[in-house]
Amino acid sequence: MGMLTDEQKAAFARDGVLVVEDAVKPELLKRLRADFDTWVEESQGHDKPYGVTVDGRPRFDLEPGDGDKPAQLRRVQAPTEVSDAYYEAMADSRMTDMVAELIGPDIKLHHTKINSKLPGAKTEVKWHQDFPYTPHSNSDLVTALLMIDDVTEENGPLAVAPGSHKGPIFSLWHEGVFTGAVDPQAESEMKKTARLCMGKAGSVCLMHTRLAHGSEPNLSTMPRTLFISVYSAGDAMPCSPNPVPTEHMGVFVRGSDPRRVRGEAFDVQTPEYPKTSFFAQQSERERSA
Repeated sequence: MGMLTDEQKAAFARDGVLVVEDAVKPELLKRLRADFDTWVEESQGHDKPYGVTVDGRPRFDLEPGDGDKPAQLRRVQAPTEVSDAYYEAMADSRMTDMVAELIGPDIKLHHTKINSKLPGAKTEVKWHQDFPYTPHSNSDLVTALLMIDDVTEENGPLAVAPGSHKGPIFSLWHEGVFTGAVDPQAESEMKKTARLCMGKAGSVCLMHTRLAHGSEPNLSTMPRTLFISVYSAGDAMPCSPNPVPTEHMGVFVRGSDPRRVRGEAFDVQTPEYPKTSFFAQQSERERSA
C-alpha cells in the first residue's frame, strides 16, 4: 500500500500542493530538532554568515541584526552534508516515498536547505516560483518542505496560489535586475486566492516546482523551521547551475538512472547565480548594502 491515497494524488495534480502529516518518524524528528538547535546555539557566536559549502559560499546564513536585535540563523545550506539525521530524512523516510509516488519511480536529489524564521524574524519570502531558479528539461520536480516545528497562521507559514503550477512561468527579472520575485501586480493577484500551508511538526508540504508561493515574517514567539528537499524525476536534467550546490546532487533516492532525458516545452529566463543566499537576492536592502 502506498503512502498517498488516490484522492491525495488527485489533489496534488489539481492544486500543485499537498500537506501530509507524519512524514518522518517521531525519533527522527527529535534528531532533526536537536541538530538544528545545536546550529542555532552555535550561530549566536557569529554576527555574519559563516561556514563553507562546496562552492565556497557560507553554509550558515544569518538575518542581519537590527539595533539591539542580534543577527540570527535563517538558513542552512545543504544540511545533509553535515547531519546524518537530515540525510536520512531526505533519502529514506516516508517523505521520500511520498515524492516517489508523485514523480517516480525514479527520483533524484537536486538540493537541500533549511529555511528558518526564529521568533520575531523579519525575513519575508517574496512571491515566486521555484522553477525559474532551477529550470530543468521538464517540470517534474517536487519541493518537499518538512515542518520541524508546528507551523501556524502566526509564525510565517508558506502561502501558495493553488493551481498556479498550470499557468505561466513568471519572470524573476525586472528592469534588468534579478529580484527573485514576481512583479507586484502578479503577486497581488496570487494573494487573492492564497492558501496557507500549516501543520504540526513532522508534517510535509509537497509543492510542485511551478507553484507560486511566498511567506510573511514571523511575528510570533514560536519558531518556524522548514527542512526543504528538492527532488526531480530521474529523466529531468538541470538547465542551469545549482543555486545550492551539494555533493549529494544527482543521488538517486528511489529507483535508478533511466539513462534518458525527457523534454517539455517552456520558455524561461536564465536565473542569476546567488553571490550569497536566496534571501539576499530578494532583499533590495541587502543588495545595496
